[in-house]
Amino acid sequence: MLCACTASQRSVDDFDIKVEDKFQTQIKGDGIKLFTYKIKYAILPTIEQPHLLQARQIQRQQSRKKNTSPDLSNWTQQIELGLEKTITMTGYCRDGFIELSRIIEMGRGEIRGECNEGASTEDIDKFIQ
Repeated sequence: MLCACTASQRSVDDFDIKVEDKFQTQIKGDGIKLFTYKIKYAILPTIEQPHLLQARQIQRQQSRKKNTSPDLSNWTQQIELGLEKTITMTGYCRDGFIELSRIIEMGRGEIRGECNEGASTEDIDKFIQ
């Protein structure tokens, strides 16, 4: 008998924060496929939304008092899910990727990577503009 246990998969709908993201691709002359995934909050605090601004100020004050960083685990999960969905939708890295760098801060994030496979002629036609 074969049994597999899986954790429930997260969905974009699991997150309250609406975001804007951008997926940039680059194929080098030797066929190396690189990408940069950038994401940020879609709505930034404004004068009409003072509660968001106050929440950030309180969070910064508490972080300074505790001398710790804010909890970015949910935001990190949202960024990783966005990247995963984007790569699946575009078909850019068919065999996975190696993460080259990651910057995650409250309200913005960036992940750079290199695909495990080289560029095919179809990739070159589809992703080089």
